[in-house]
Amino acid sequence: MADHIVIRTAEIRDAAQLLAIYAPYVEKTAITFEYDVPSVEEFAGRMRKILEKYPYLVAETDGKIEGYAYASSFHSRAAYGWCVETSIYVRMDARRSGIGGALYRKLEEALIRQGMLNLNACIAWTDHEDEHMTNASVSFHDHFGYRMVGKFNQCGYKFGKWYDMVWMEKLVGSHGNTVAAPRTFEEIRGEMGL
Repeated sequence: MADHIVIRTAEIRDAAQLLAIYAPYVEKTAITFEYDVPSVEEFAGRMRKILEKYPYLVAETDGKIEGYAYASSFHSRAAYGWCVETSIYVRMDARRSGIGGALYRKLEEALIRQGMLNLNACIAWTDHEDEHMTNASVSFHDHFGYRMVGKFNQCGYKFGKWYDMVWMEKLVGSHGNTVAAPRTFEEIRGEMGL
């Protein structure tokens, strides 16, 4: 399947399809600590906010959206301007098909072009995998060069159980004493053909 993947910028009109991918993660897993599936309008609003500055990408095969990945602000204070939080969701029956890897490679390329230096992933974790949680996301990020940098114990309660949260980080640029301000995603989209 990975050979036929098209990566493009998400459009607000994609919100319902992306929400259909996200909803099972809310309803059936502890991968997201969100309890209620947002409305299409709320989801579209989240997309708009992210697209003001950061990449929001979708992966399609044969015109069907199979997954999406995006970056968002790591923290609102100015000194964190070169850090982002990354997120990815792939249609549950399309996992392990190469879609996640294709999305993350393109997302990373966009973030590097923007001038981002630190990519951070906030990931739910459990010491004992169950029907709501596996640690596959940590393995995925590890494969892409992220390294564990912190753990918060029993900080998320869902499905009658406490789950941990870990932070993983990937440094993708030089941390010199002077650094240019990051560009917006809109400024680099054309360079990437997105």
